[in-house]
Amino acid sequence: MSPRISMITLGVRDLPAAVSFYEQGLGFPRLESPPEVAFFTLNGTWLGLYGRDALAEDATVSAAGSGFSGVALAHNVESEAEVDAVIAQAAAVGATVVKQPQHVFWGGYSGYFADLDGHLWEVAHNPHAWIGPRDEAK
Repeated sequence: MSPRISMITLGVRDLPAAVSFYEQGLGFPRLESPPEVAFFTLNGTWLGLYGRDALAEDATVSAAGSGFSGVALAHNVESEAEVDAVIAQAAAVGATVVKQPQHVFWGGYSGYFADLDGHLWEVAHNPHAWIGPRDEAK
């Protein structure tokens, strides 16, 4: 097996609002999708948005749930200034800043925001390693 994450799907309460948040607000490039789902291409993976209840039904689990889900998505960027800019951009379009960008114990710089449905996103700069588009050619 060749390990990879090809798509991350987030269950959302309001699909049009979530699409607007990611597409217009954060500038994620949207792919042509059927009306009940939205797909965005993210440099080597896809992000899917799907109704929370429909996603739970598809997985045959209960849609009821609250609190911390135990999952955070991470977006690694090239500089501390870019961390600040992405967090500010997310906040400007309705995200809740959960942790202001700051220097962290592992030597990097990061902050967290929660999207419109409470999904946690860490935005980080790791000066020890870069994970991004220029690595995909390797």
